[in-house]
Amino acid sequence: MTDEKIKVLIVDDTAETRENIRKLLQFEKDVEVVATARTGRDAISLSSELNPHVILMDINMPDMDGIAATELIRQKSPWAQIVILSVQGDPNYMRRAMQAGAKDFLTKPPTIDELISAIRKAGAVAQKERDKAEAMIAPVSTDGTGARGGFPGGVDGNVIVVYSPKGGTGKSVIASNLAVALQRGNRQVVIVDGNLQFGNVSVFFNEQGKNHIGDLTPRIEELDQEVVEEVLITHKDSGVKILAAPPRPEFAEEVTGDQFHRLLTYLKRHYNYVVVDTTSALTEFTLAAIDSADFVVLVSTQDIPAIANAKLFLDLTKALDLPPDNLLFVVNRYDKRINITPERIAESFGKPVEAIIPLDSRTVIPAVNRGIPFMVDSKIITQPIGRAVRTLAEKIFEKTT
Repeated sequence: MTDEKIKVLIVDDTAETRENIRKLLQFEKDVEVVATARTGRDAISLSSELNPHVILMDINMPDMDGIAATELIRQKSPWAQIVILSVQGDPNYMRRAMQAGAKDFLTKPPTIDELISAIRKAGAVAQKERDKAEAMIAPVSTDGTGARGGFPGGVDGNVIVVYSPKGGTGKSVIASNLAVALQRGNRQVVIVDGNLQFGNVSVFFNEQGKNHIGDLTPRIEELDQEVVEEVLITHKDSGVKILAAPPRPEFAEEVTGDQFHRLLTYLKRHYNYVVVDTTSALTEFTLAAIDSADFVVLVSTQDIPAIANAKLFLDLTKALDLPPDNLLFVVNRYDKRINITPERIAESFGKPVEAIIPLDSRTVIPAVNRGIPFMVDSKIITQPIGRAVRTLAEKIFEKTT
């Protein structure tokens, strides 16, 4: 945040609760309570009128619940951040709140430290999103595209490539669940299968479609959003869009690396996040994806071959023109019984670990076999593996807003 105070709107149907929260916040010099509201409809009206950075939202209210109000507020004021407060710590409420676009979820009564921390984090994100939204308000281009700020699709999206130079590290599991975690509120996420010969991203979502990447690349010079939407598969449980690999390996020969690069560039203009699952080999498609990437999630496990290969890739990043700050290092299947700790790996790489995803075969294997990303399960997202993926998604979100 800048020197500007964090403007907070308190929404709760109980007057005593509203007043107690207001009193708690009055001692914080960087926080200003701009209004309080009793109902969800009042919250929607006041958020449009006052443009608060953060809205503290109760779930149970007389006219509409806080989750429905959150969704409507995020549609009208996409940079406003909502922190849900609820007496019910039910994971299903948390999942619904996050899907509606809530930034955080606190169980009542939160401690003052929890509350202030949540407000400051949400306030910082709100400021970044507002600044970004204002920067996008530019004169309409004169090149005939009607674009603002140079983005024909109206979206300044980000390509997130999930990569590991060693097979079997679980990068496809991470890519599919990361896509689900990034799909919140009014964000639009598409996951692209970058393994054009033997890709199986659609299997991780238990989705089958007759269309694939090869249906778009021949039209790369004249892509139309309606056509793109027809080719994409929409995962009904999460809303994530899927661009599947060709159904047979030989079909990959009909696609070039340049076409793949241009396709990813097109998609980022129409979707907030384009998550690319890649093969471990540095094929022309993997290189095209890395060249298109805003961020690369580098996945390693605790075994020596995976660590050695990851280190080799790090040595290549300069040649690939990949800035160090755009590479996020993740340790997957962390097992505390193994003495090669994430800290030791980070020290040897000279790069911090952004997320440590624990070994959880009882969650991952059934989810893969059923074709259901575990991040759609309201019970799992509060477990260590779910929290780790949410942490990674949150770090990406903060770096891209």
